[in-house]
Amino acid sequence: MSRAEFDYADGDGIDFEPYDAFLTAEDTADWLRSWTGNKEFDAGAYLPFGQDGTGGTAAVWCVRVDRPLVDQPIVFLGSEGATGVVAGCLSDFLWVLADGTGPMEAVEYDEHVSRPNAPLTALAEAHATTPRRPARTIIAEAGTEFPTFSEAIEELCR
Repeated sequence: MSRAEFDYADGDGIDFEPYDAFLTAEDTADWLRSWTGNKEFDAGAYLPFGQDGTGGTAAVWCVRVDRPLVDQPIVFLGSEGATGVVAGCLSDFLWVLADGTGPMEAVEYDEHVSRPNAPLTALAEAHATTPRRPARTIIAEAGTEFPTFSEAIEELCR
């Protein structure tokens, strides 16, 4: 995904910059402890893999015990405190991107207008194992499956 082009299109595209690799465990712990203000935060369940232009971060949330990385949900922690589950798994995240919605837009906006992105659709068609659905459906499904994610993160903040 780090080789995919993400066109911000002056605010009408996807504001997302994937990293070339996951952050190290040390960098992840430093980031989450700083983000939450909680110096005791155990960041081991998070694998950050990209950010938006403001510094909000997308991460794999390793919450499903004994399941592979691709089956873990994708979450977003915004630079201004917005949090949420973007997709229930990597494949669904690819479909969210293909529909023209980035992780920040998935969490910070209630309306998810379909704006198909041809290159990202091709990426999803080549690699996704879940059926294609609109971003709004995938985001709603993830929110229903993990309804307490934001509250749990809030409780960790100091």
